[in-house]
Amino acid sequence: MTRRIFLVRHGETDWNLAGRLQGTHDIPLNDLGREQAAETARVVERLSGGARNLDFVASPLSRASQTMAILRAELGLPPDGFRRDPRLREIGFGRWEGSTWPELRRRDPVSLAARDADPWNFTPPGGESYTELSVRVLAAVGELAGDSVVVTHGGVVRAMLHAFAGMPPAQAVELPVRQGAVYLIENGAFELAVA
Repeated sequence: MTRRIFLVRHGETDWNLAGRLQGTHDIPLNDLGREQAAETARVVERLSGGARNLDFVASPLSRASQTMAILRAELGLPPDGFRRDPRLREIGFGRWEGSTWPELRRRDPVSLAARDADPWNFTPPGGESYTELSVRVLAAVGELAGDSVVVTHGGVVRAMLHAFAGMPPAQAVELPVRQGAVYLIENGAFELAVA
């Protein structure tokens, strides 16, 4: 892949703060999340050397779309001038959504043990695996028009770092993905940059 991807996880939500699995639930940014979105604009500007010619695409979930709108406004671009691609939405956690990991360990220890044994291929009840997530994410990334800013979710960032930067699945699935930072993917590697 010769293009550069400026990969941004959405800013913080109240569910992030509480440690709840959001998945496909549409949870908006909180105050800190809006500040983090503005910070990522400065990082994208610094890394790109000028963001006007970049392609901009985001998950349609409000936490990602809000992050992108704030990022673009900070860059002096029309806030809503970006595409929304449903293939970039967060990994589906199914019936686990809204729960915390400690709650799930108490409530569903058998499923958690199965996930611990093979986290990349495990499918939560009513959800999807990282393998399934990767198929739709790679299809979306394949349609990017040149250097791009992609605002999405932690699970999608993990799938992209595995696919495009060679991070092993077992490492990617456990990676704590930062908010208010940019993961620059280029030439088979990635760089984490913060304001």
